Amino acid sequence: MMAHVVTKWKQLLVVVTAAGLLAGCGSIGRTVPDPPDAPRAAVVEATRRDLSSTLEIASELLPYQEVDVYAKVSGFIRKLNVDWGTHVSQGQFLAVLEIPELEQQIQLDEAAVRRSEHEIARAQEEVNRSQSAYTVANLTYTRLLNVQKTRPDLVAQQEIDVAEGKNREADAGVSAARESLAASRQTLEAVKAALEKDKTLYSYSHIAAPFDGVVTHIDAYTGALLPAGTTSNKGDQPLCHISQNNVLRLVIPVPERAVADVQLGQPAAVHITAIHKTFNGKIARVSDQIDLNTRTMHTEVDVPNPNYELIPGMYATVSIPLQTMRKALTVPVQAVQLSGDHRGSVLVVSNNRIEKREVTLGLQSSTAMQVLSGLADHEQVIFGEQSQYKPGELVRPVLTRPEEME
Repeated sequence: MMAHVVTKWKQLLVVVTAAGLLAGCGSIGRTVPDPPDAPRAAVVEATRRDLSSTLEIASELLPYQEVDVYAKVSGFIRKLNVDWGTHVSQGQFLAVLEIPELEQQIQLDEAAVRRSEHEIARAQEEVNRSQSAYTVANLTYTRLLNVQKTRPDLVAQQEIDVAEGKNREADAGVSAARESLAASRQTLEAVKAALEKDKTLYSYSHIAAPFDGVVTHIDAYTGALLPAGTTSNKGDQPLCHISQNNVLRLVIPVPERAVADVQLGQPAAVHITAIHKTFNGKIARVSDQIDLNTRTMHTEVDVPNPNYELIPGMYATVSIPLQTMRKALTVPVQAVQLSGDHRGSVLVVSNNRIEKREVTLGLQSSTAMQVLSGLADHEQVIFGEQSQYKPGELVRPVLTRPEEME
């Protein structure tokens, strides 16, 4: 009986000793006890990850190009081939004008051309006649002159003088006929030029589309009189308004800090809020000059729109990747209190106490910041509002994992 009691006491002693050892081991792994009365504080760990800096700017979709289409010559709309929303191709006839005065002028020009051609034919015949008369007169004068040289007594001097005068008169007739022919030819060239001019003007009675696009507005209908849009008078009435929408523009003002990172041909993600879609665009044009008033650079992004899903006037958000850092030490932007250019401070939680620490910042995205110095891997920092905490304060850290960190 006594032996059994002693055995029980030994077993109880072993259990108590083991429990004491386990309790001792637990206290070694936990250097600072969790303070029961300290406030809870959301913290995040500084971790290494790939970080990209993205420039996001809201803008408005614009047509690639748009124009008011005017008539080159004044006339009545005889036929209208388009209406609101009509898709047209370059060179397609939008309308045909009726211009009776110009048609009559072309008929007069054609008549003038025919008259000039007849005058040229008549002048050519006059040249031929004058040339024949000169040939006869010159031959007669030459023969009489030769006879006088060989037989002076056979030909009177008066006959030679008359023959010489007729020869000179015939020669002058040839020159006059040739000048008349040249004048007739010049007249023909002038009337032909007038005819071509009027024909060219008449060709403008067929108003054509200057590029592939969409008719977004009609200003005149069949029977309306369109004035000639040949002056800078803003009161001139156009036929319609055409926009090229198969490619759209986004004009964005790039801040001065990001100008060096923007390159021609660089891809850009264009998110359209109205239809909840993202399209691929690219930087097509930059002004290469900073606006002194806004400290921004005029930049244009081309957005292909072959299916006409996008409409000019829609709002869009442009995202342009600027820089990428591999395995950068990062913390959320909500954990950093900015104090200057690439400078800031964080509240580090060490041994449940808050320590304010100055840090040097690098690349920044919309949700995270790169820490270049002042913070080590896996150190915990306060996440969120920092004004409610003070350095040295005792807190109960609660590890938080933000859902959106680029």
